[in-house]
Amino acid sequence: MSQVDINSREYAKMTETSVPKLVLWLAIPTVISQLISSIYNTADTYFVSTLGNSATGAVGIVFSIQSLIQAFGFGMSVGCGSLLSRKLGERDVEAANRYTATGFYLSVFFGILIAVVGLSNTEGIMRLFGATDTILPYACDYGRVILAGAPIMCASFVLNFVLRSEGMPARAMIGLSVGGVVNVILDPVLIIYCDKGITGAALATIIGQAVSFLVLLSFFLFGGSGVSIAPKYISRRFYDYYLIFKNGFPTICRQGMGSLSTTLLNIAVKPYGDAAISAISIANKVYILIRNIIIGVGQGFQPVAGYNYGAKKLDRVKKSFWVATVIGTVFSVAAGIAVAIFPDEVMDFFRKGDVEVIEIGRRMLLYMSMSIPVLAFSTYVNQLYQSLGFVWEATLLACCRQGIFFVPLILILPNVIELDGIQMTQAVADILTFLVSIPFLIVFLKRKLYSDRNNRKVRIK
Repeated sequence: MSQVDINSREYAKMTETSVPKLVLWLAIPTVISQLISSIYNTADTYFVSTLGNSATGAVGIVFSIQSLIQAFGFGMSVGCGSLLSRKLGERDVEAANRYTATGFYLSVFFGILIAVVGLSNTEGIMRLFGATDTILPYACDYGRVILAGAPIMCASFVLNFVLRSEGMPARAMIGLSVGGVVNVILDPVLIIYCDKGITGAALATIIGQAVSFLVLLSFFLFGGSGVSIAPKYISRRFYDYYLIFKNGFPTICRQGMGSLSTTLLNIAVKPYGDAAISAISIANKVYILIRNIIIGVGQGFQPVAGYNYGAKKLDRVKKSFWVATVIGTVFSVAAGIAVAIFPDEVMDFFRKGDVEVIEIGRRMLLYMSMSIPVLAFSTYVNQLYQSLGFVWEATLLACCRQGIFFVPLILILPNVIELDGIQMTQAVADILTFLVSIPFLIVFLKRKLYSDRNNRKVRIK
């Protein structure tokens, strides 16, 4: 099937299909993708936990590095993906190809840059991110492999997000799922049977990412996508790079703030020892699993919003947000209740019988269970602004939960109420972000949705 046929079919689907049906159709494979990604990250933590608290803590330290890699990979993904959706909605395929190819090769460039900088001083970077003397050897072994794979990781993020932005989440899911299965299979093989230890966990992750990249790349090389990453489409116009960075900037800030917050969290908990770092790392993995599913639902409505915003069908933009919010909030409430009921069981799964780790992680999970029910709303308000190109509002919202609120809280609360302050910081930041998101949504629905950049009324079709 030609690119023209694919784009015509996708345009009709994205602008005419019932919104609830469309959001669900796009969200289900995206949620599965996020779930698989979280499962193999959790698998890493589970198998690494058999090596002891220092190794488990190392995964938490390196997570800050992975957040930086994701900051640029996801930033380029969302930057070109949000432009792509709107351009396809406007039926401007040439521009869609240009943004796709430019975003893809930019992501590879930043991945190489991160790898070179990180590998040049791995030990110093791991200490900067909060590694103790006992955690440092594990963090360096794990981190070097992750850093070496940064270009592949960044490129995979872009290919995955482009397919979702086109309205092809099932193909994105296939790419991620195959790599995830490979990762989960290789974890016990490399860590335990090949006796590679924590290096084996990192190798399993990167090999899985490489498999995902090859599967995703095949869709673009063999006619499975409506857009192209051919080098001939790389833009020679500075303004295109500016637009990609501008639209991806909220994501870069959000992920960058995530790296900063994780680092500050590791530094704050460092005086309490490896057991505390291990507990916080495990609790965060559980929290990220839940949050990733919520984000997956949001990524289901973002292409709908982008396409229909480009096509000037603004009633469908608003409806897609509310459909996603209802679905996400129902899940968030259920997840919050489950975490509140079973915190001991969750922690014991990772560190069976380790009383100190279980108790520290348990209290953090209980605090998190109070804020999880409101995560969906604040996440989708942020995604709504970003997918439609309201960059500065999206950036402010993106910086709230792990920057504007989290950073001062993690610097103040531990000095006031010690370990409890560390355990409750993320929950308090999430609730404050939710409260800020309410007026942002009101302003969007009353003022921004029905006005273009020059504040002229646009026609609803």
